[in-house]
Amino acid sequence: MPAPTPPLTWLAPGQDFPPVDLAWDEGSAAPGLLAAGGALDVDSLRAAYAQGIFPWYNEGQPILWWSPNPRMVLHVSKFRIHPSLRKTLVRFQRTSGCEIRIDSVFDQVINACANSRRDGQSRTWISPDMIAAYRALHRAGLAHSVETWVNGKLTGGLYCVALGGFVFGESMFSHASDASKIALAALIGFCREYGVKHIDCQQNTRHLASLGAHEIARELFLRHVRQGLAQAAPAWQFETRYWNQVVPETRTPG
Repeated sequence: MPAPTPPLTWLAPGQDFPPVDLAWDEGSAAPGLLAAGGALDVDSLRAAYAQGIFPWYNEGQPILWWSPNPRMVLHVSKFRIHPSLRKTLVRFQRTSGCEIRIDSVFDQVINACANSRRDGQSRTWISPDMIAAYRALHRAGLAHSVETWVNGKLTGGLYCVALGGFVFGESMFSHASDASKIALAALIGFCREYGVKHIDCQQNTRHLASLGAHEIARELFLRHVRQGLAQAAPAWQFETRYWNQVVPETRTPG
């Protein structure tokens, strides 16, 4: 007989999060759900991510906070580059007008992610309130965008949260083939350059698994988070030499 689902904690703004081992388990209606309510201010989001918790909810719902077990994580040393992506990355580096930028148009990136539809979805979880919250987190230096530019046009990218030396992936978008994968590969190169070992992917998807992400126990995930928090935060800018961390045989100046 399955264990009973614990009562859901309802948070007041600024209230501490409950221990993550109180999150609903795999046999519940919403595995990983930890709490509801609270606020999306910078301090709350910083505290949540530091404890392996993230917000995810649809418009019309209260703020829902999650800590899944297991947790989908991409170890940057295990990023999988399929032959077709390798060719794309080499071509991107060698083509005039192609470049990676970090944090040049964060607002455009998160808006593009919000407008992206995947797997038949009719709406996105990136609501106006979430956009405002992560824009504030970006202004606080804790959320970043990695952007793929071609001939002065933003063609794809992603945004993430970063605390110390740990990166929490949020969402990505593409307006051109492989543009989001190029941004992710650039993030991998950046992470390897600075000794960032893990990128949180939150939940299991076939796409993330194809790139090398895998599930790990929440306890191990939290251990990785604590280790990352103890590291100094990297300088969030992209240098072309970081590509050598991803496609070593391709030498680039800079």
